[in-house]
Parts: sequence; C-alpha cells; structure tokens
Amino acid sequence: MLPDAPMKLKIKKGDTVIVIAGNDKGKTGRVIAVYPKKMRVLVEGVNVRKKHMRPSPAYPQGGIISKEMPIHYSNVMLVGPDGKPTRKRPTEK
Repeated sequence: MLPDAPMKLKIKKGDTVIVIAGNDKGKTGRVIAVYPKKMRVLVEGVNVRKKHMRPSPAYPQGGIISKEMPIHYSNVMLVGPDGKPTRKRPTEK
C-alpha cells in the first residue's frame, strides 16, 4: 500500500462505539464522522473541548462553546447488539 493512501477503517459513520483508552474511557457514543487520512473518528459526546469563539456572523455574541474533537480510531471499539464491545461488525439476518 502507498504511504499516503488512507487505510480502510472498520468503523463507519452511524456506528455505536465505546472508548477503550484515554480520558473518556468507558463512554459510548455514535460516530458522527470518520477521517481516514488522519485515522480519526468523531464520536458524539466524547472528547468534548471548550473553544473560544470570536464574534462572527455564525456566532454574533462570540464566547466559549463546547465542541467534540476527533479521537484516534484505535481508541474506540464497535459495540455489538448486546451492548458489549466487539471486533466484528454485527451482521443483520
């Protein structure tokens, strides 16, 4: 494989995952976005950081907002239908 080619990730947008390492270890959430080139995923309610926004048309008041930041895909694991972490994607029959 070429060094610049993004690796295929087993985690897709909409999957439910559990964080297995880091400050948010044990939290579960739904994947909002996947960034294969950076090998990161954006998980709902995980790795929330405060961001200082200057006034703009989108944020007329400016101020401090809470925002989810991406985490490395190796720190998350798929959650199966039984609610336990799994390595394989659950198949629907």
